[in-house]
Amino acid sequence: MNTVRLGWTDLEITPLGFGAWAAGGGEYAFGWGPQDDSESIAAIEHALDRGINWIDTAPVYGLGRSEEVVAKALANVPSGRRPYVFTKCGFVWGENRRIGFSLKGESIRREVEGSLRRLGVDVIDLYQIHWPAFPPTATDRDVEEAWATLVALRHEGKLRHIGVSNFNASQLARIWHHGRIASLQPPYSMLMRGIEDSTLPWCSVHNLGVIVYSPMQSGLLSGAMTRERISALPGDDWRKSLNPEFQEPRLTRNLQLVEGLRALGARHGRSPAEVAIAWTLANPAVTAAIVGARRPSQIDGVLGAAEWRLSEEDLQEIERLLAQRDA
Repeated sequence: MNTVRLGWTDLEITPLGFGAWAAGGGEYAFGWGPQDDSESIAAIEHALDRGINWIDTAPVYGLGRSEEVVAKALANVPSGRRPYVFTKCGFVWGENRRIGFSLKGESIRREVEGSLRRLGVDVIDLYQIHWPAFPPTATDRDVEEAWATLVALRHEGKLRHIGVSNFNASQLARIWHHGRIASLQPPYSMLMRGIEDSTLPWCSVHNLGVIVYSPMQSGLLSGAMTRERISALPGDDWRKSLNPEFQEPRLTRNLQLVEGLRALGARHGRSPAEVAIAWTLANPAVTAAIVGARRPSQIDGVLGAAEWRLSEEDLQEIERLLAQRDA
């Protein structure tokens, strides 16, 4: 698989990265329902075998479980094939497993030590502020303190590069002069385009790498989701209760959109998932996309998006499909 430079950094990453959110399993606020660790490990190993060279995780995914699963998957990987590992900070929890949020310097330092221990590494390749504030409507008063802490930890050699996730252009500008930002990780899909107007242009001007998450809208655009499957999602799968795209009245319109993507992809021998991911990569400001997988077979269903390019006619057809959805 070809690689591309992540912004101004020295990281050469593949256009697709393995997203380890679902490896955290269920039984917590942002869970994906039951997940077998052995399947997660097999999916990671298969992704590496197929050429993917980076993994994105976070401590909050399973309250440490995802990072531990990633470490188990990498335990037997030869050093020459070791992928980059990206993780994050901001969400914290106590013995009661209740999730809180903090960007205070002391809290971030504890988080870094915890991630280093769970991942079994001496340095983290890319460490990101997960959110500028949470819930997103809260005041982002601690962003500068958090960024100063990451800059210090990078100088101490514990973090190779530092970036942010879910920041807008104004928040990026606030910290830019306090230490260069390696990358932004925003949500981006055909159904989430809010970053196109100002955030992506800001990243282009300042040569930030952009690794987008949820290019398949949490699996909704994969082509594998049906109304019956969504209805059968376990109660601790966050999509069932927290994601309006999986609920009416949007669900019917979204499933109709997927059928349009399926027809377009079929003409090229591609899946709806590959169409959805390739659409995000067609934006020149986007460096790479995170693809989550719960089992090895799901990796095979998206790999084509790494090299395939949508034509201008394809992109125009997708815009027509989106206009029909929103009509």
